[in-house]
Amino acid sequence: MLGIAIAEGFIQSVRQSLSEFYPLKNYQNYSTQKANVSLKDLMTMTSGFAGDDSDSASQGNEENMYPTPDWVKFALDLPMQNTTSSAKEWSYFTAGVVVLGDVLHQKVPDGLEAYADKKLFAPLGITEYQWQYTPQKVANTAGGIRLRALDFAKYGQLYKNGGSWGTQQIIPADWVKASLAKQVARTEQKDGGHYGYLFWNDRIQSGQQSFEVAYASGNGGNKIFIFKDIPLVIVITAKAYNKAYGHPQVAQMISDYLLPAILH
Repeated sequence: MLGIAIAEGFIQSVRQSLSEFYPLKNYQNYSTQKANVSLKDLMTMTSGFAGDDSDSASQGNEENMYPTPDWVKFALDLPMQNTTSSAKEWSYFTAGVVVLGDVLHQKVPDGLEAYADKKLFAPLGITEYQWQYTPQKVANTAGGIRLRALDFAKYGQLYKNGGSWGTQQIIPADWVKASLAKQVARTEQKDGGHYGYLFWNDRIQSGQQSFEVAYASGNGGNKIFIFKDIPLVIVITAKAYNKAYGHPQVAQMISDYLLPAILH
């Protein structure tokens, strides 16, 4: 949605900073470092906020956000992680994606939910879906949207197609390319894992072959895999919510069963 909004001129670019959208001095822990956080920093999980969803002790962990009455305020009140370094390290920060959704909601006609329906879902023929919402009744971009598996597959295939669907260019091709690219190295993984614009980027080994894949990943083992080098999109729906085995089981399903069955 951000790529579409930029293409249509409602947002200037991913380089715009948070200070252009919020009066940050009205929030706690103001700093110029925070004011200079860009939309791209939030997209690539390199904003530097003191928020790490993989660390239960992190002040900005998403589980601390959900009970609060204003999730955007929760995020913007947070201090910065490291005020002595300008280096941008990767840290998964769900609250930052809530801020992205709020920025979109402010800037696009009729708000994020109506804009997404008109510009994304309707052109794909997706009519049965359900958002979750923030306490301010804004469509929740942190996760939890419900679609049929076939419609998740349409979304994955849209990216596989470079943003086109039939005769229509729904998402700008350069935005799709940037989204699926290796924008930053993920610090939690030492073997080449990367992150794009809210897409993970890895290589999957299956037998003697290795495949580059970008994918959306949700709690419980839910996935949309977009393979780079073979004409393949795989959707997996699952409900192993907050279970340690959820994601590893999906990885095994892909490597040991699905890829061999499709390729051979």
